Amino acid sequence: MQRTILEKKLIAMKNVKARNKERHAFIPFEKLKSFVWTLVRSVLIIGLSFVILYPIILKVSIAFKHKSDIYDPTVMYIPRNFTLENFKYVMETMNYFKVVWNSFVLSGSTMLLTTISCALVGYGFARFKFRGSNILFALVILTILVPPQTIMVPTYLQYRNFDVFGLIGLFNGGQGIKLIGTYWPFIISSITGMGLKAGLFIFIFRQFFKGIPREIEEAALVDGAGVFKIFFRIMLPNAIPAMITVMLFSFVWQWNDTYFTTMFLESASVISSQVQIAGATLASKLTAASGSGQIDPFYLSMLVNTSVLLAITPLIVLYMFVQRHFVESVERTGIVG
Repeated sequence: MQRTILEKKLIAMKNVKARNKERHAFIPFEKLKSFVWTLVRSVLIIGLSFVILYPIILKVSIAFKHKSDIYDPTVMYIPRNFTLENFKYVMETMNYFKVVWNSFVLSGSTMLLTTISCALVGYGFARFKFRGSNILFALVILTILVPPQTIMVPTYLQYRNFDVFGLIGLFNGGQGIKLIGTYWPFIISSITGMGLKAGLFIFIFRQFFKGIPREIEEAALVDGAGVFKIFFRIMLPNAIPAMITVMLFSFVWQWNDTYFTTMFLESASVISSQVQIAGATLASKLTAASGSGQIDPFYLSMLVNTSVLLAITPLIVLYMFVQRHFVESVERTGIVG
C-alpha cells in the first residue's frame, strides 16, 4: 500500500515537472508573439501617421526655405538657408491679420448660431412626436444628401432680393433687400437651421437627446418647469459633448468653405477666398516687382504653399487646445447615439 502511494507521488511530481517545462517553453513563444504584434502595430500607426502628416510636413519645410534652396539638389526637407521672408511677403499680400479676423468673426458667429438652432431642432425631433414629424426629419436627412450646387440659383436669388412674405417690399417700393456682399446670408441660414452641414448637426443632437432618460424631464415637469426651461437648464448642460463636436465641426467647415463664401461675398475678405485666389494675386505682384514680365514658377509655388500653411495654422492651434475635449466629445456622442 505504501509503495503504491509513493509511486503515485513520484508520478505526480514527474507530471508537475513536465508541465513546468512545457510552461517555460510556452512563455518565450507568447513573448515573441506579443513583441511581433506590437512591432507590426507600431509600424502601421507610424506609417499611417506619416501619410496623413506628410503634406503638412512638406508645406512647413517649403515655407521656411530660401529661394536659393529651390535649386539646391542637396536640400530635401531641412532648409539650408532658414528664412521667414516667405511668411512676411505672403502676409503682406493677403492682408493676413485682417482676413483672419474677418474669418474668425464669420466662423465664430455661424458656429454659435448653428449650434443653438440645431440643438433646438434636434431636441424637438427627439422628444416631441406629432403628425408628419418623421417626414420632416426625412427632409432634414435629405438636406445632407442633396448637393448644394443643385439649389445654387434659388439660394443666390433669395439673398439677392431678400424678402419675408413680401413684407419688406411693402415698405421698400416692392423691392427686397440685397444681402449679397454681407454676412447676413450666413447669419440667417444659421439661425434658421439651414447653415453649412446643419442637417448633420441636427441628426447628431437628435441621436444624443434620444439617449437621455425621459425621467429627468418628467421630474422637471412635476417641479413646474416649462419646455424651454427644461431645455436650457437640464438638456443643454447634459449635451456638452454633442455641443463641442458640433461647434468644432461648424467652425472648421465654415473656415474652409469656399463655395458659399464666393457665392455670397463679393470681395475676398475671408481666408478661404484669399487662399483660393492666392496664386493669381501673388503672380501679379511678382510680375509687377520683376519688371521683366516673367516670374519663377517654383518660387510662386513656394509662396502658394506658404499661404496654405498660414490658412490652416489657426485651426492647428485651435485643435492643440481643444483636442482632448474634442476626442472625448466624439466618443461620448457615439456611445449615446
